[in-house]
Amino acid sequence: MALLTALELTIWVLEGQIPAPIPVPGVKLGLASVVTLTAMVLLGRREAGCILLMRVVLGALFAGSFSAILFSMAGGALSWAVMAGILGLFPEKLLWVVSVFGAMGHNLGQLLAAAAVTKTPSLFWYGPALLVSAIVTGAFTGLGAMYLVRALRSYQKKQRP
Repeated sequence: MALLTALELTIWVLEGQIPAPIPVPGVKLGLASVVTLTAMVLLGRREAGCILLMRVVLGALFAGSFSAILFSMAGGALSWAVMAGILGLFPEKLLWVVSVFGAMGHNLGQLLAAAAVTKTPSLFWYGPALLVSAIVTGAFTGLGAMYLVRALRSYQKKQRP
């Protein structure tokens, strides 16, 4: 779990250096969620939640802002809850669908947090753009998690005598 936390944190920090794909606040690729979803499948929901929580806390310490922890926690918690709730409803070959719903939850969580903090309900106008970005980025990261799970299971089988 420590290794996956370090990996997720590293990916999150590196992704922060990549310019946003579109000029809409809050849109990111969400590459660190590959680790969260992979951990959820291979280790369990609770363990994945712990990894995510540690990444959010450590990421906020590195980023040095309260808003970073607030928005990451809101988005991450809702994303985790959605993915944990629907993970068993889809076969593993449709893990990307779970990721899309998780990305939608993440964007909704961050949007709710931003609207609550700023007391600006007009932020919900970003909703359609965030929905489209969640579908695209969620599918991308979900495919990454799906192939990573397959590769790790294949590797594990080869290691058994």
